[in-house]
Amino acid sequence: MDVAKDIEIHPVDESRWPDLADLFGEAGGHDGCWCMFWRLPNKELMASSADENRERLRDLISRGGPVGLIAYLGGEPVGWCTVGPRTGYARVERTKAIAPADPADPAVWSVPCFFVRRDHRRTGVASTLVRAAVEYAREQGARMIEGYPVAHTKHSAAVLSTGTVGVFTDAGFAVGGDTPASGRRLVVRHDL
Repeated sequence: MDVAKDIEIHPVDESRWPDLADLFGEAGGHDGCWCMFWRLPNKELMASSADENRERLRDLISRGGPVGLIAYLGGEPVGWCTVGPRTGYARVERTKAIAPADPADPAVWSVPCFFVRRDHRRTGVASTLVRAAVEYAREQGARMIEGYPVAHTKHSAAVLSTGTVGVFTDAGFAVGGDTPASGRRLVVRHDL
């Protein structure tokens, strides 16, 4: 069932924090991550508790600026993607397989992670979020947006949280030819 036409997308802000917390649930998205996996260096992430990650995300949202988008269906939160300047994602710079040649360029944005409620996976929520992330980045003055999907779809939900190649290419992204793949993760880019 494709629900894309009925989905509403909104940038997250303090007023939407309760919806995001509800969407992530007690598990904090994937394993207490609270969308910190791409934002924190590995050592810091491994030393953090789920509660600390939750407070980090809440603090980031309270400061304003681009953090992510929430998808709603029938008024209920059903999906999320983090999106913002690539400079805000420490792991991108430190992961050899996807490390950018121009890491300090704030006009290049990333959409590195998604979380879709289990009962709404494979219904078009992630695809709708990717298209909305492209428009949001464009509206905010980005010149390019990139993602880091897995090359194959036979992985756990946590591994697939970066999206699949098809979700991105269907939204106009191209696989980066000059960026080496790690065996399962690719870099996809969309010029704005």
